[in-house]
Amino acid sequence: MSLADASTGTTPKSTSRDHLTVALIGNPNTGKSTLFSALSGLRVRTGNFPGCTVEKKVGRAKFGSQEVLLVDLPGTYSLSPRTPDEMVSVDVLLGRQNDVPHLDAIVCIVDASNLERNLYLFSQLRDLGRPIVLVLNMADAARDRGISIDLKLLSEKLSVPVVLTEAHRRKGLDKLKDAIQEAAGADATPMPRVFPEKFYRAVEQLRALCSENGRELPVFLLERLLLDVGGEAERVVGSKIDGLDEKLSELRCQLAEHGVKVPATEAISRYAWIRDTLEGVVTRSAETHTTFSDRVDQFLTHRVFGLLAFAALMFGVFYAIYSGAGPLMDLMEAGPAWLAEQVEAVMGPGALRSLINDGILAGVGGVIVFVPQIAILFLFIALLEDCGYMARAAFLMDRLMRPLGLSGKSFLPLMSSYACAIPGVMATRVIEDRRDRMVTILIAPLMSCSARLPVYILLTSLFVAGTFQQAVVMFVMYSLGLIVAIPVAWTLKKTWFKGEAAPFVMELPSYKWPSWRIVFWNVYDRVKAFVVRAGTLIFATTIVVWALAYFPGDHRPLNTLHQAESMLSENRRPKGIQFPGQDWSLYAEVTKSSNTIPEEYEAVQAAIPREEARLIRISFLGRAGHLIEPIVRPLGWDWKIGVGALASFPAREVIIATLGTIYSLGGDVDEEDEGLRATMRNATHPDGTPVYTAPVALSVMVFFALCAQCAATLMVIYRETNHWFWPVFTFTYMTTLAYIGALITYQIGSLIV
Repeated sequence: MSLADASTGTTPKSTSRDHLTVALIGNPNTGKSTLFSALSGLRVRTGNFPGCTVEKKVGRAKFGSQEVLLVDLPGTYSLSPRTPDEMVSVDVLLGRQNDVPHLDAIVCIVDASNLERNLYLFSQLRDLGRPIVLVLNMADAARDRGISIDLKLLSEKLSVPVVLTEAHRRKGLDKLKDAIQEAAGADATPMPRVFPEKFYRAVEQLRALCSENGRELPVFLLERLLLDVGGEAERVVGSKIDGLDEKLSELRCQLAEHGVKVPATEAISRYAWIRDTLEGVVTRSAETHTTFSDRVDQFLTHRVFGLLAFAALMFGVFYAIYSGAGPLMDLMEAGPAWLAEQVEAVMGPGALRSLINDGILAGVGGVIVFVPQIAILFLFIALLEDCGYMARAAFLMDRLMRPLGLSGKSFLPLMSSYACAIPGVMATRVIEDRRDRMVTILIAPLMSCSARLPVYILLTSLFVAGTFQQAVVMFVMYSLGLIVAIPVAWTLKKTWFKGEAAPFVMELPSYKWPSWRIVFWNVYDRVKAFVVRAGTLIFATTIVVWALAYFPGDHRPLNTLHQAESMLSENRRPKGIQFPGQDWSLYAEVTKSSNTIPEEYEAVQAAIPREEARLIRISFLGRAGHLIEPIVRPLGWDWKIGVGALASFPAREVIIATLGTIYSLGGDVDEEDEGLRATMRNATHPDGTPVYTAPVALSVMVFFALCAQCAATLMVIYRETNHWFWPVFTFTYMTTLAYIGALITYQIGSLIV
């Protein structure tokens, strides 16, 4: 039977069950996620399994009258858990994960063009004793390679339904739905015994030991205890059963004496069974086919030309992020700004208006402003993944990343972080190895994102003369994070995330045209996850910082100045008008020498920034700035710079507006404002010495290059790691590095200048 033949299986049995729970699992690059998206559409929820960093993706679909819950498990080559994260998939498959219902069926997705290797995972799944449907996906790739598969014979040999699909073209989905319903209503066929008989006798001895300790374990876990030397199953179960470690060592030694060496016997036995099963099932054309993918790979995976092509592609991606996201980000910022203007038009000055404008709307703006960058980045990631290029990029970059203890898959998230660390951290989901993924997450914020740029521009323009010299300083600042990330990554890999580096093995899938439907779903899913999960935390943090900057000062005099400004702009003089609850003493003081409305208007406008600066000084945030002044003084900073650093916790660029407020220029200044630059040049300490010198400017830039002043990034780290320890650790180690770097910069700079 050729690949064009229909899938096997009879008409599905009717079932009275209204709901089914089905897990999808397969090797990486087999089209599993594409198939999941095609089945579930937009009815998808993402999160993390409790207590780990494994992404939990659950979708809902309707197969006829039945509601189906689809669980997309992480791509894996085997069910040999080595870490707690990898154990999650096994627990879901065994029905031991509390937040996932008991499975009615398992769908195993394999690459139709590489059955021998892909059936290894299938053979392990059969040991679970669950109903299984085998999906031969990417049938077009197999057909292009001259491969024919007898589906009926394969189904008979495996005793499971076999379905042929092309997920990216939505071919075979109806037959797959029928097969899932059929499997869910049938009993599972036990897996043939592929290991020597002595192995199964050893498993029975383990079962007896567990029963003596009051523990009844599934046969699958008992087999994994024997096969996975030092694996996660042994670590978890060993601590709960007396004498298990000794018994495992004894049984393994006995098996080795009879020529059954673990773990090698598993691969030997399973591949022997696979080769026997595929005998007569798979036939290949006598003609050798050089596929389109093979021809393209001769260039794109070349040691030199491949890297050049990759560099050009990455330049295009990040140029699109910078140039394409800019106008969209401006549009996103314009929305909250317009709403703030409407609030000011209908609501008088006061705490409520400040809460709405400076707290709520600023918080909303702080969330949605990142959406364009995230959407554009994940659009490119989805396109590159779906067309098959992402695996080639990881292969090319592996040699460069290996000295850091990372794999090639870490490159794109780190490069993405130069635009914004938020999508960069989220992009680490393409990294299967938990250790590599965690290290990449922890060093991604060290890359100089675009939010640091306003700080660099302002301080570089103040104290560095000449375009070339300014360009050199900017280059050094952008390189600093990457340079520091190298020893940080090396240290993390040698301490918390140490372990033998796994060889970089990746199957290069065939190239194909990306499915816009799948690309859209992927982008929508990632953007929604950011807005719903990280966005709420960013919003809350912004509100907290607003409260610290607003209270406990008396804002009534400032409110009257704003009221007077509004009336004077309409050519109305507020003198003699009394408003309940307002204090007009400050207005009277600043306008006592004014005789005309324009003079009063000018005096009021000049007084508003001064009053805002006074309120900042006496706020909780200002008091904290004075409190930390002894700590930041060795960096060459005064309390005003300290307040700017504290206020910029939600976002680094906030320091510009904060300094503008403190220096009585208003909070709407930017890094190009000449008034702010002149004020900073002329700022002095009480003894008359200048506050800002070249060493001080460099100290501030180094601090912001290395610090973790971005609440949004920290919240995304929490979401991705599912534990508060990691954002706290990231903030702590980066702040420590930033302080040390700024201290060294200022102290050495002061000796030189």
